Amino acid sequence: MSRFWSPLVHQLTPYVPGEQPRTPGLIKLNTNELPYGPSPRALKAMRDAADDTLRLYPDPVSLSLRTALGKRVGLPADHVFVGNGSDEVLAHAFQAFFAHKAPLLFADVTYSFYKVYCELYRLPYQTVALDETMQVQIEDYNQPCSGVVLANPNAPTGIALGLDKIRQLLEMHPDRVVLVDEAYVDFGAESAASLVKEYANLLVVQTFSKSRALAGIRVGFAFASPELIEGLTRVKDSFNSYPLDRIAQAGAQAAAEDEAWFCEHVEKVKASRERLSAGLAALGFSILPSQANFVYIHHADRSAARIASDLREHAVIVRHLKGERTADWLRVTIGTDQQCDVLLSVLRDILLRND
Repeated sequence: MSRFWSPLVHQLTPYVPGEQPRTPGLIKLNTNELPYGPSPRALKAMRDAADDTLRLYPDPVSLSLRTALGKRVGLPADHVFVGNGSDEVLAHAFQAFFAHKAPLLFADVTYSFYKVYCELYRLPYQTVALDETMQVQIEDYNQPCSGVVLANPNAPTGIALGLDKIRQLLEMHPDRVVLVDEAYVDFGAESAASLVKEYANLLVVQTFSKSRALAGIRVGFAFASPELIEGLTRVKDSFNSYPLDRIAQAGAQAAAEDEAWFCEHVEKVKASRERLSAGLAALGFSILPSQANFVYIHHADRSAARIASDLREHAVIVRHLKGERTADWLRVTIGTDQQCDVLLSVLRDILLRND
């Protein structure tokens, strides 16, 4: 606490990101990064961009990148917004669209940054409980609101809704923005980007941090009607007109255009997810049906906190989220098959030792 802080800062409970360990040799399965390096084309583009032109400001509207992103989903550049990671895109959206008297709605078990944004911007919000199977029930969102934020697939559960449910939500609130946060959509779910031209109230947010293996350059983006894109741009240009540097724009565009690399590595993760899930089930874990690059697991006879602690002693780290409904669960990032084998071997030893 400090006497120099404003009253708002005293009241904030900031988001706590997953640990980025400094201890060498750990198997890192806690923050949902891709276990493979980025596209070689992206790496080359970033190296090539590191030249004399860095003395110049980057393109403030990232037109080439937005054009490339739009081309992938059949949308023109004026339907695309980019920012410094999807977290910044989300932050701008909260400011641009949800400052109304009615509460913003989002799930009680979901990305915890949503609550932080509401507290930072002093937005009223209301959480909507997942059902007993940890799934979203769209009917529960049929209530007055300033908008809806839906992570799809949800985090930390990994469970995804079909486009029929997204349509239902959009039509339930035609005069409010429905933000679909698709950070993990590429690992098995269906993107709502195909609905953007049909629904003016839809905002779809994605990221290069997961399926493109570019968490280190912080690039996020959104698809929406030009009306919503203009709202995001007005907020951006009132905060930072140059959110993406030249190197990030070059690397992201090359990654977006390297479809072969993307498809190959997404399929690797999906295959490893099925393989790991089978191994975890054989050890007595319950696993939620994931369409993300992680699995959410629970063991009826073992404390999740204790398992996480024991794994760390064996140089494996996973994510344990404290909370009333999450304390008994662990979120495990899909690593390489070799990393997953080490995880399963360590878990087997832990469970046998504790019998």
